[in-house]
Amino acid sequence: MSAFGRRSGMGTGSRPSFGVARPMQGPGGASRDEGGPGGGEQFPPLDSIPLPGAALDPVEQDVTANSLNTDAMQRLADRQAASGDQGNSRVEGFESSIHRIKEQVLPRLLERVDPEAAATLNKDELAEEFRPIIGEVLAELKLTLNRREQFALEKVLVDELLGLGPLEELLSDPAISDIMVNGPEQTFVERKGKLELANIQFRDEEHLFQIAQRICNSVGRRVDQTTPLADARLKDGSRVNVIVPPLSLRGTAISIRKFSAKPITLDMMAGFGSMSQKMATALKVAGACRFNVVISGGTGSGKTTMLNALSKMIDPGERVLTIEDAAELRLQQPHWLPLETRPPNLEGQGEITIRDLVKNALRMRPDRIILGEIRGSECFDLLAAMNTGHDGSMATLHSNSPRECLARMENMVMMSDIKVPKEAISRQIADSVDLIVQVKRLRDGSRRVTNITEVIGMEGPVIVTQELFKFEYLDESADGKIIGEYRSMGLRPYTLEKAKQFGFDQALLEACL
Repeated sequence: MSAFGRRSGMGTGSRPSFGVARPMQGPGGASRDEGGPGGGEQFPPLDSIPLPGAALDPVEQDVTANSLNTDAMQRLADRQAASGDQGNSRVEGFESSIHRIKEQVLPRLLERVDPEAAATLNKDELAEEFRPIIGEVLAELKLTLNRREQFALEKVLVDELLGLGPLEELLSDPAISDIMVNGPEQTFVERKGKLELANIQFRDEEHLFQIAQRICNSVGRRVDQTTPLADARLKDGSRVNVIVPPLSLRGTAISIRKFSAKPITLDMMAGFGSMSQKMATALKVAGACRFNVVISGGTGSGKTTMLNALSKMIDPGERVLTIEDAAELRLQQPHWLPLETRPPNLEGQGEITIRDLVKNALRMRPDRIILGEIRGSECFDLLAAMNTGHDGSMATLHSNSPRECLARMENMVMMSDIKVPKEAISRQIADSVDLIVQVKRLRDGSRRVTNITEVIGMEGPVIVTQELFKFEYLDESADGKIIGEYRSMGLRPYTLEKAKQFGFDQALLEACL
């Protein structure tokens, strides 16, 4: 064999190797060397190729339209016929054998271990202590493992006792951004915006429920049949939602939203293609010049990531208070105080809501108040804070467009016990909010800033806005990636006067024009 995989000494009668040129056949079957009239199969005659811009024959147009329609109908048929039977994430092979051995070793190991002493050790120290004990248990069970299997067994046992069991493997994978456990039989993860089945397993429903309780207990929350819903967080700030039976019919469900260990900045987002460089500059100016910003988007679109990136532009000398249901924001400021709500106790008393925290925050001398998410009547209190000396406050909100964002804010205030005319609410919003940043997760999994919109004021009963930037969809590539471009509307920003007070008016003007 030669270096390229071609056998040396092949006879002339043998099959030619890959890459050997053959004479091109003309339409009449003669080769080019034999004077065939055409250019061969690879080069059809020019008169058979439609020229650019030439009108197609009506028959050809019908054929093209029919082929496209057939292709679309075939894809619909494939989608309908796709089987849902592949939803079991039970592992096989090496991992399965390790889990079976773990089930035999774990009870005997617990008999030899003092739980209080084990709780004082970290994972590495516990693994060292376990190693000789695991060897004794394996000898008792007459099991012989190689070095790789021993290391895997140690890791699984330590994760089971000190960590979150099978979830530890997924939490340590930096490519995973979401973990969705749908009962003990099925776990999905999100990688690069696409969902896929994870290769992990839980022993049974009780095992999964214990892990859910361990997550909630670590942050002072509880989950059981009397309180079957819980919001919690992990040590790294990842957001966790737990729902247990009888509300969840397939067993305990755990949803974990992971956040990047390395803080994401606006420049990094521009580098990823989530926004243009001019948009990043405009948002930097908005953060530095204390614009009141509302980040709008759907679930999983990147609102919290955008809020964290914007917070990088806050002056280190400002006092910032963040208010959330489950503290997940990770601001990069020295003077930052996170506040978190508290659910009611068993008697239904002692609940502290976001609105209670917003009211209390106004007495804590904040420069900026940041709400993790606006869901209800706290919207009115935030608007009041934005309008009474707390410029630069920010919040996130679920909506599909900047215009819908304003309508939702009006609805949330009107749904509360505050009896204020709709026009007064609209005027309050128009006076308080400076900028709406719309983020969206597109169907190819990419997250993009689709609109940056200014709130100008009121014209009659209507809130007037102007769009500074927008993302315009152009096409879709062969591998399913969405192609588009970020466009500046070329409008003079209404907030230019506010930016001028901080010396960033020229930078904002150049970014927008």
